[in-house]
Amino acid sequence: MDRQCVKLTQSLCPQWLQHQMDRITGLGVFGEKKPNHVLVNEYLPGQGIMPHEDGPLFYPTITTISLGGPCQLNLYRPHTSMQNHSEEQDEGTENGEQNGEENSNNLEYDLEARYVGSLLLEARSLLVLQEDLYVTFLHGIEETKQDVVTDRILNLGSCTVNVGDTVERSTRISLTIRHVPRVIKAKLLLGKNRR
Repeated sequence: MDRQCVKLTQSLCPQWLQHQMDRITGLGVFGEKKPNHVLVNEYLPGQGIMPHEDGPLFYPTITTISLGGPCQLNLYRPHTSMQNHSEEQDEGTENGEQNGEENSNNLEYDLEARYVGSLLLEARSLLVLQEDLYVTFLHGIEETKQDVVTDRILNLGSCTVNVGDTVERSTRISLTIRHVPRVIKAKLLLGKNRR
């Protein structure tokens, strides 16, 4: 099931969204810069996104406004070495020790072992990822129709739920607001000026 995604640049932003971007600018989270890019995602119940990092283009800050239903954003330590992990998998496969299902189970276990905690993203909340949360950790949303609140919710004290509660997912819209620096024209990057 594909999630819906729309990218908006500042020139295409409706006034209500520009107002939110201005409010975030007023918080000073982008320093001297202003947000100029919005990614709009729709997540239906049961949809998520694999753990990832947003990469250097948007560094050092991304912000996300959550609309609609709540969900948990899970945080993970990165692999210490992707190459070592790949080599271990290759050795196991060569020795006949692992099949595809076992590899999948090992990756799931590895993800569980790297789990740090979660943030509950409630309706109308603002998430700011920067510094170590941006540079070091991966973030993702589990594909599930409900989240169980545990003591591993890092922002539990500012949420409207308690440990043990089950939070049913409903359609969630995320507005990821960030600053994209100006880049060299694409034709230069693609080498079209070369002969």
